[in-house]
Amino acid sequence: MTTIGAKAPSAPERAPAAAPARGGGRRGMVGRRAETRAAWLFLAPDLVGLLLFLGLPMLLTVVLGFMRVDGFGTYEFVGLENFRRMFSDPQFFDSLRLTLVYLLLVVPLTFLVSLGLALLIQRRMPFVSVFRSAFFLPYAVSVVVVGLVWEFMLADDVGVVGTALRAIGVDPPSWLGDPKYALFTVIGVCVWFWMGYYMIIFLTGLQDIPKDYYEAARLDGASPWSVFRHITWPLLAPTSFFVLLTLTVAAVTGGFELILVLTNGGPSNGTAVLVFYIYQQAFLFGEFGYASAMSSFLVLVLLGWSLMMFALTRGGRFSHGRR
Repeated sequence: MTTIGAKAPSAPERAPAAAPARGGGRRGMVGRRAETRAAWLFLAPDLVGLLLFLGLPMLLTVVLGFMRVDGFGTYEFVGLENFRRMFSDPQFFDSLRLTLVYLLLVVPLTFLVSLGLALLIQRRMPFVSVFRSAFFLPYAVSVVVVGLVWEFMLADDVGVVGTALRAIGVDPPSWLGDPKYALFTVIGVCVWFWMGYYMIIFLTGLQDIPKDYYEAARLDGASPWSVFRHITWPLLAPTSFFVLLTLTVAAVTGGFELILVLTNGGPSNGTAVLVFYIYQQAFLFGEFGYASAMSSFLVLVLLGWSLMMFALTRGGRFSHGRR
């Protein structure tokens, strides 16, 4: 303990304490550099793969957006012609409208259903592992198989769903053949397919919340809604941000397989969202340049959405980052 009037240590007495600090700093810096080099070495294979199989195709797609490609090796530079055609194409805007409807229903429904399932099965209850496996099982199956199974179940005459409804006196609609129901049927299948995967992500976020908070709330007599509002939801914010961001990208790009198997874009282009319209232009009509222009536009929209989400939520930290 330092007392008033105590003699200050002389310079030679302070020197031995300073020398190890400088040596430790150099060792620490050398250690950090070695860790950085090791981290880059471990990341290198993935970075090379991303650049080769993701970055390079994206760059080529942008370049092809400025060209007319006939699919037989002829590349003609046309400048902004493909983009001018895109903004004067009524079917492009129709597919954009369907994509917006699809997103506005799939993202919130999948988010809420996944979060509800995670909150339900995190409790101690009999056969909880069976429920977890059952909810996750659809995502473990190939999306093509899922589409074929649902196509059979929703078939007009022999489908299980229609047969069950007719047995109780309800005349079922043509789930996949009527333009009024086809898009909503595809949305329902998508939500059913993705809910197990995002349920596992929410469950992981819930298990990271310290149990002490819940014990303190229980002792204070807090209601379940107060516990969710003041403890679970704020501490689950980073997980919710991740789910919202990845789910949006998955809904835009990942619904293609189910639409292809279930409806093939029909009936009357009633389920031809933008990704499916891009597929039609590229691989059915050979309009690779036009499809590349629309793909570039879609990537820009998703990039803008992601940057906006990062800016509004401070990278998923929400209000906690402002403190």
